Amino acid sequence: MRENAESWLVGFERFLSLERNVSANTARAYLGDVKHFQSFLQTHDRGAFTTVSLTDLRGWLAVQQTSGVSRTTLARRQSSIRRFFGWAKREGFIELDPSLRLQSPKLDKKLPPVLRADQMTRLINDQEQAQPRTQKLAKEGQKPTPRALNAVDHSPAEQQAPSETDRAVALRDQAMIELLYATGIRVGELVGIDIDDVDLERCVVKVTGKGNKQRTVPFGLPARDAIGDWLARGRQFLISERNSESSDRFALFLGKRGKRVNQRQVREVVSRRLEHLGDTSARGPHVLRHTAATHLLDGGADLRAVQELLGHSSLATTQLYTHVSIDRLRQSFSQAHPRA
Repeated sequence: MRENAESWLVGFERFLSLERNVSANTARAYLGDVKHFQSFLQTHDRGAFTTVSLTDLRGWLAVQQTSGVSRTTLARRQSSIRRFFGWAKREGFIELDPSLRLQSPKLDKKLPPVLRADQMTRLINDQEQAQPRTQKLAKEGQKPTPRALNAVDHSPAEQQAPSETDRAVALRDQAMIELLYATGIRVGELVGIDIDDVDLERCVVKVTGKGNKQRTVPFGLPARDAIGDWLARGRQFLISERNSESSDRFALFLGKRGKRVNQRQVREVVSRRLEHLGDTSARGPHVLRHTAATHLLDGGADLRAVQELLGHSSLATTQLYTHVSIDRLRQSFSQAHPRA
């Protein structure tokens, strides 16, 4: 079959979204990796997809490794290209799959950053960081900088918003952090939650994970109370009539413009509080996922139960957290045992 690179990419994207049933973010990552390889072929005059060899693939990975690309990124790109050529062979675009003998790079098993219980308590109770930066500066008698005024979710036009809006944002932020820690869900799963997905009576939430797989995750009373406060006393102040016809109106968590909160906004909220802790370099909402998993295992939770809660397809992924727990146990032993 004569090659049309653009039609191949369109077909592969359709395959990912319909047949593989992967998330939009994953599909974008796979497509981006394939386009990166396509650019490599063009730059090095290596020909088209139909003439790709194992040597071409190894050369592509070698160039990236030399330029300092992480092993994790290399592994993902290799996985993407394998999926792509596997799909092309099944479609009859190529006779032989050049990626079959491509070896995966060995990944460093780095232990994820985890907060101690006392750090987590301080992070949750850090209401000062729940306030917008501009509001805190005003309280302190300082003039907000242009950077502060242009921060995500706090644009200049919104600085004259009534105090109810700021209180609503604080309630939302608290509910998001409580839910992230209580459940260990991914930030992408958090932003996709609708109001109807939450059952406050049973203290469970339905989330859609990788591969559009749904699971039901329990949470505790602190998270229930925080979500209840947000729904009862905050969410109504962020609802926008402009979004009354969109799916955003069903979202559990909203931004200041009434749209569904996005992953970047959640990262801003969590990173701001983590930075304020002062005794950790950890950043981003994934830290709360790592922390939730480790604290569950520290408390004696069954490994397979934690796997189900986190939505891991492989138990090996969950087992990484057991190493974190062992390290924490060893540290406690060294500090407390007289003959350590």
